Amino acid sequence: MLNYIWLALVLLAVAIGGWNDRLKDVTGGALDGAKTAVTIALGLIGIMALWLGLMRLAERAGLVQRIAYGLRPLMQRLFPEVPPDHPAMGSMLMNMAANMLGLGNAATPLGLRAMRDLESLNPRPGVASNAMCTFLAINTSSV
Repeated sequence: MLNYIWLALVLLAVAIGGWNDRLKDVTGGALDGAKTAVTIALGLIGIMALWLGLMRLAERAGLVQRIAYGLRPLMQRLFPEVPPDHPAMGSMLMNMAANMLGLGNAATPLGLRAMRDLESLNPRPGVASNAMCTFLAINTSSV
């Protein structure tokens, strides 16, 4: 549905630009927007690669599991449906750590992985569980 809305907006911009003899301005604006998007994306690649690589190293070195073990009492109270040794605990902790460090863009893939891990525990796939809703609320508040 969103694709149709974007298509309608683009077609409307081109039609109005053509009607007002400002098609050159519409084209220039589109190219400037594309240039800005590429500049922003390239700037984010380096920092995301660095932090996601560090998170992967921490995970493989067992640091994530150690942190999860230390925070187990708190996490068990927040997420009673999630087994303490489940990978979802580590994914949620890494997402929260990335958010606490102010790495919102690097936290996004970790949050998606945490949701995927929580979905594997969900007795009703496709419907958000209590743990998923709690994690979403915590993640949205940037804790």
